[in-house]
Amino acid sequence: MNKIHTTCVYCGCGCGLILHEEDGRILGASPSPLHPMSKGRLCIKGWLAGEFVGHPDRLRNVLIRDDERFVKATWQEALTLVACRFKDLRDSCGPQSLGVLTSAKGTNEENYLLMKLARAALRTNNVDHVARLCHAPTVAGLSFAFGSGAMTTSIRSLGLSDVILIVGSNTAEQHPLVASYILEAKDAGAKLIVADPRSTQMAKLADLHLTPKSGTDTAWINALINIIIEEGLVDQDFIDSRTEGFESVRQAAAKYTPEVAERISGIAARNVREAAIIYGSAHRASIIYAMGITQHLAGTDNVQALANLVLATGNVGREGTGLCPLRGHQNVQGACDMGALPNVFCGYQNVADKAIREKFERAWRAELVESPGLTAIEMMDAAIEGRLKGLIIVGENPMMSFPDRNRIEKALKSLDFLVVSDIFPTETTKLAHVILPAASFAEKDGTFTSTERRVQRIRRVVDPPGDALAERQWITELMCKLGVPANYASAADIMQEIASLAPQYGGIGYDRLGIKGLQWPCPTRDHPGTEILHSEKFSIGRARFRPVEYLPPCEVTDDDYPLLLTTGRSQYHFHSGTMTRRTSLLDREVPLPFVEINPDDAGINKIRNGQIVSVETRRGSINLEVRVTPDVLKGHIFVPFHFEEAPANILTLQALDPKSKIPEFKVSAARIKVRQP
Repeated sequence: MNKIHTTCVYCGCGCGLILHEEDGRILGASPSPLHPMSKGRLCIKGWLAGEFVGHPDRLRNVLIRDDERFVKATWQEALTLVACRFKDLRDSCGPQSLGVLTSAKGTNEENYLLMKLARAALRTNNVDHVARLCHAPTVAGLSFAFGSGAMTTSIRSLGLSDVILIVGSNTAEQHPLVASYILEAKDAGAKLIVADPRSTQMAKLADLHLTPKSGTDTAWINALINIIIEEGLVDQDFIDSRTEGFESVRQAAAKYTPEVAERISGIAARNVREAAIIYGSAHRASIIYAMGITQHLAGTDNVQALANLVLATGNVGREGTGLCPLRGHQNVQGACDMGALPNVFCGYQNVADKAIREKFERAWRAELVESPGLTAIEMMDAAIEGRLKGLIIVGENPMMSFPDRNRIEKALKSLDFLVVSDIFPTETTKLAHVILPAASFAEKDGTFTSTERRVQRIRRVVDPPGDALAERQWITELMCKLGVPANYASAADIMQEIASLAPQYGGIGYDRLGIKGLQWPCPTRDHPGTEILHSEKFSIGRARFRPVEYLPPCEVTDDDYPLLLTTGRSQYHFHSGTMTRRTSLLDREVPLPFVEINPDDAGINKIRNGQIVSVETRRGSINLEVRVTPDVLKGHIFVPFHFEEAPANILTLQALDPKSKIPEFKVSAARIKVRQP
């Protein structure tokens, strides 16, 4: 067998992976013993990462809609049609009638090209991707606080922490290799605090498990800061020398006593105080968080509250310290880095900055738009209102992943022209006018950037099936048809252009990545990469405190809808299930959708374990099997979002964080009923 080193296609850990190929087929996967983060280990999804590649459901042909059916076409026919339709819409309705949704499952090079396609060829900044639905608050919150919206440390560094606080992250199940470093630190004597309404695996291993009511994080985090100030545990030297705005946070946090935090969040006041003392007393403390913090109406404020806590204690810029957002997809970080966002070019360079815009105009030989574009959810609203006419979706399935599914379906059906590129048929491809078959991660070259900012190669192992192509191939062809030159001989050529425009990637080239990759910022060819951010200074000068206040969720429980619904992932599945539900061993472990409910709530609702029930919100209902478990906090229910048979996004609401425009996925008022035979 041939053994080809690549990078795992699942979560943001960025584990090193070896795919085993023989006679044009992938026969298995194994871990890379030389990888600096995963060190010869993989989670269950990683061990099976190659199986879906050869699945018979793969899209193999270019398809064009003909009334109610799809007919096979050539690439030339499809791309000519797409170019003509988008030119017509651009000329008749204006560039703002067009949009592009890129993918955190795509490579850096593909995301860069799609960003360039939107801005240079379609002349719109309406470009966004799935980070809007998971870590937009991280980009917004940490960029304001630190000057960089990325993980401040490395995964390896977690093993040196004295205290680790996990907030809103089911780390053991969703980022298992990160969890391994946390457990190594705990074995070495570190204290572990977990804040989560569910009793996750990490919560069961924690020294202290806090169980906040969903949507109340700013209250209890402010209380931690208040207690740390009262106890004299702040790092005053760090605050004085490297930050600004602390006094405003001191004043805002003062009202959040442990008792106030208990009244709002449900966490016992004594536990709030204990957590504050443990964290505040640490010499080296790290904070891990994920979508349990970000997917809220107050997602950006939640991130800022954690940044305030880190800055108040001086826990940033050193090994064993920092703020660690865990990315859910393998390339959420990279897609953001590449400028697949409506307000920035690659390298987080603002589209409204004239000097920056002129730099990109010279490089691309195109006139660019000044005003920021629409976010992903705003594009859906614009489609319903008739303002967005044409949309390209690459590697995403909004029908499963965007909130309020019925509204998303209405939006996509309202478009004059929808183009979807994917590796499998999805609920979204069914609505397309043109379907473009894509190459999987094992069938193309490129790079992913992991949650620790590690830029790594993926390598072509087998050929794509049928007529499927790597997205970079058809994107460049489409750009040429729209009048923008795109002459790249390889993915490496695209990275060379990225390095010339994005300062953080300035020293990155394929010849330097090898097996270990490089962590950005890597500004020059002789730079070794950066493991720890902000060690000597912040890019904005002084880090910024910002006071945040508790605001209740948009939707609260009442007599009609007495339960709080939260959504998330199963250990054995990924995102909308497109890949993992076509991996036999993973699908065997969790083949059906389910809802978890606390035994007390099950008793009140006269529900038994294993029954089929209806979960209802003000937007719709789905039918699932009940799992009665004390792991869910009383008053809450949990539903995974991987299952087309019971799409959780039928239930979720579309209320948006006003700062980052992320939807509120984690709090919906719900009720549960036994399904009548």
